[in-house]
Amino acid sequence: METKHFDSIIIGAGPAGLTAGIYLSRAKAKTLIVDSGVAGGQMNLTHEIANYPGFESISGYELSNNMRNQAKKFGCNIMSGISISTIDFESETKSIGLSNGKTFTADTIILATGGRSRTLGVPGEASFKGRGISYCATCDGDFFQDKEIAVVGGGNTALEEAVSLTKYASKVTLIHQFDHFQAFKEAEEEVLKHEKIDIKLSSRILSFNGSDKINSITIENINSKEQYEQKLDGVFVFIGYEANTDFLQGKCIELNERNEIITNERLQTNINGVFAAGDALAKRFRQITTAVSDGTIAALNAMEYINQKKTKSSSAVNI
Repeated sequence: METKHFDSIIIGAGPAGLTAGIYLSRAKAKTLIVDSGVAGGQMNLTHEIANYPGFESISGYELSNNMRNQAKKFGCNIMSGISISTIDFESETKSIGLSNGKTFTADTIILATGGRSRTLGVPGEASFKGRGISYCATCDGDFFQDKEIAVVGGGNTALEEAVSLTKYASKVTLIHQFDHFQAFKEAEEEVLKHEKIDIKLSSRILSFNGSDKINSITIENINSKEQYEQKLDGVFVFIGYEANTDFLQGKCIELNERNEIITNERLQTNINGVFAAGDALAKRFRQITTAVSDGTIAALNAMEYINQKKTKSSSAVNI
């Protein structure tokens, strides 16, 4: 790749970043996508996606592969497995320095770094992600029709999703490490009165067990130290969410108290020419479809910014 300057550099190759890459490249903008992992982001961890428009069912890997190939078909450059070491977004010409020593510049930046659900960090969790362990009830709830599952967490999200999952599961065990919930009273009351929900407070999961997929968990009562195994088919973990914005903290981009990127309705940050899209944004819903929508909006506004800049440059030359 000989080009050192691009119309737009997209940081992150999840659904938001790949969608932005598709739109910009199709509009003939010179576009580079950089990602520290593999293209596709968290989509690659999803065994089956059943709520993406146009597909009755498709694996996360297949969908991300389709997006990546489509972006490359339109001429988008994609660099995977490489991290960002330096950034300069405040100058009119933006720049990023990569861990391989290369530096690239661009007229616009789109931050599509995504996020990650907080994990429990216990044995078996990494092995059974997408094979019984989920962090998204909307994505995976209907795969557990008439199954017994557990929900981990004690905040509003955990309690609300536990109730939501009773639409599918035959039984929901709600596990929380403290002796009380950290949720609104209404959410707590709904959980307490629900006949399908069994509550285990002052408890924690020690391990996820199974072979090809999860079939049980080991639980410890924190007070009594009693340990026991519970058979089930799935576990949903809702103990918080973290935006992948570590490299932006203390920099020029405005973040909220949860380190999520703040934008306006055009998905532009507080810095002109720097846009953001996807799960790293300060927003309520995080789905593949919302990330794709963000990527589209950010790309279209970035393209408008690029065209305006080129028009001004051309006018200055003519004068």
